[in-house]
Amino acid sequence: EGATEREAPMPTFSWEEIQKHNQRTDKWLVVDRKVYNVTKWSTRHPGGHRVIAHYAGEDATDAFNAFHPDLDFVRKFLKPLLIGELAPEEPSLDRGKSAQITEDFRNLRKTAEDMNLFKTNHLFFFLLLAHIIAMESVAWFTVFYFGNGWISTLVTAFVLATSQAQAGWLQHDYGHLSVYKKSKWNHIVHKFVIGHLKGASAKWWNHRHFQHHAKPNIFHKDPDVKMLHVFVLGEWQALEYGKKKLKYLPYNHQHQYFFLIGPPLLIPLYFQYQIIMTMIVHKHWVDLAWAISYYARFFCTYIPFYGILGSLLFLNFIRFLESHWFVWVTQMNHIVMEIDLDHYRDWFSSQLTATCNVEQSFFNDWFSGHLNFQIEHHLFPTMPRHNLHKIAPLVKSLCAKHGIEYQEKPLLRALMDIISSLKKSGELWLDAYLHK
Repeated sequence: EGATEREAPMPTFSWEEIQKHNQRTDKWLVVDRKVYNVTKWSTRHPGGHRVIAHYAGEDATDAFNAFHPDLDFVRKFLKPLLIGELAPEEPSLDRGKSAQITEDFRNLRKTAEDMNLFKTNHLFFFLLLAHIIAMESVAWFTVFYFGNGWISTLVTAFVLATSQAQAGWLQHDYGHLSVYKKSKWNHIVHKFVIGHLKGASAKWWNHRHFQHHAKPNIFHKDPDVKMLHVFVLGEWQALEYGKKKLKYLPYNHQHQYFFLIGPPLLIPLYFQYQIIMTMIVHKHWVDLAWAISYYARFFCTYIPFYGILGSLLFLNFIRFLESHWFVWVTQMNHIVMEIDLDHYRDWFSSQLTATCNVEQSFFNDWFSGHLNFQIEHHLFPTMPRHNLHKIAPLVKSLCAKHGIEYQEKPLLRALMDIISSLKKSGELWLDAYLHK
């Protein structure tokens, strides 16, 4: 009597049992050998319910570490979800993922932390924001001083498209929580940049983009490769569509019609519609208010020069220009790489399979928002972009150690490879469609 009760032993599970819980209504995952039931929590997950569901039945340790800069804080949310741990005889990784690569990558992450590569240079991000606001001011002054003639209008449109593209790269930084230590401040500034400077939605972007990072180039998990039957990507989809005699469009010509419906229409048509509908349907009223503030500012600024209809046309022309910039930059790192079903690789291998780099230069860094370091960004999404070049040599060394290809190209070659990869997939589809 009076003795302290012993804690009940922690239930243990095998990987075979854990992998059964990967359904929409039944989701378990593993972090540091602890087993968590995230079924109910997933609907409240700040990054969206799908990104956490993509790791159901798997070890999610490296993904968990990659997405959360403040691990001590987010682990508090895991405690109520704990249901057990891996059985002692079970390996820490599932499905034969490489333990050695994983160990080396975790050591690399520790090295990056010791080098203070997750520490932000706030002046860098202040100057990025300042040059965006400066371009907005120059654009207005151009029309105000020179009038609304064709030349001044075109100059203004190109300046504003540049500003929008750069604001897109900047909101990307805040969305990844890579600027401030406190997630709260990243979220606040993210809403300002993507909402007030671009008229888009932070929640929409997070829900879509985090899935892409969690499972890049994986069909049914990465929304960036969900092409709504407009394009066939990679080998598997091309062959699958061909064998099933699916021909929504002449895919053997997709490398040609890409120029007509890819870069010109993604932002002004598809993204614009998707963003507005998402905010309304899911009642993201805060995001909607920020977006309305953008439209109010834009139309108050340019209606005096172009009228209501003219301002609408002007806005869509700006987005038409920005869309080209966005599509070419974002696709040069991914569409040319392996695009397939989920092979459940370890974190390091999965990111290297789906991403490639473009050579560093001041212009390439600025033009792509440092997405020319796509490999390093995918491995360490919360690392401030100005430090990605510092970790790159260590990533190359780790790739060399394990015989993993580290692809890095000149900018023009990377852009041309988009077309050649679309052409290759189209030819694979045609061959399967005609002969198999």
